[in-house]
Amino acid sequence: MAFGALFGIPLGALALLRLDPLVIRWTIVTLAALMLALLLSGWRYRGKPNTPLTFGVGAFAGVFSGAAQVGGPPVVAYWLGSTMPAANTRASIILYFSASTAIAVATYFAGGILNASVLGLALLMGPVYGLGLFIGARLFGVADESFFRRICYVLIAVAIVVSLPALDGVIR
Repeated sequence: MAFGALFGIPLGALALLRLDPLVIRWTIVTLAALMLALLLSGWRYRGKPNTPLTFGVGAFAGVFSGAAQVGGPPVVAYWLGSTMPAANTRASIILYFSASTAIAVATYFAGGILNASVLGLALLMGPVYGLGLFIGARLFGVADESFFRRICYVLIAVAIVVSLPALDGVIR
């Protein structure tokens, strides 16, 4: 999956540099909402994960990551939709995002997107993000698998809502 992201992230970063930000935001929010609806419908990918499909999901998620750092919905939809145990799903998600973050940082740096103001914001938000990771890691073993999936669905829904351009005047 990370190999797919290696191809998708530069394409998403190019879109970030060239397209209207509002178009990118509405596209990302719409696709994330569609993927969440697919998961909530009960649909599950029943086939065995295979290399071309996994690469494709990684590339698709990479485009989202490159354009707006929201590569989660395709990855989560793919893995949460599977019958893989929650611990394996969580490990796969963590590994993918570690690799895709490194790819995105290199891509953004090379493309001139990563500048002092972005780094300052990252340093400001880093502790909050780290706290969320710490709390999530501590609570992971406490929740059963169905509760874990429901938490993921709620987090995706919250991300969609707070990302809606129509709510900019209310949230921001």
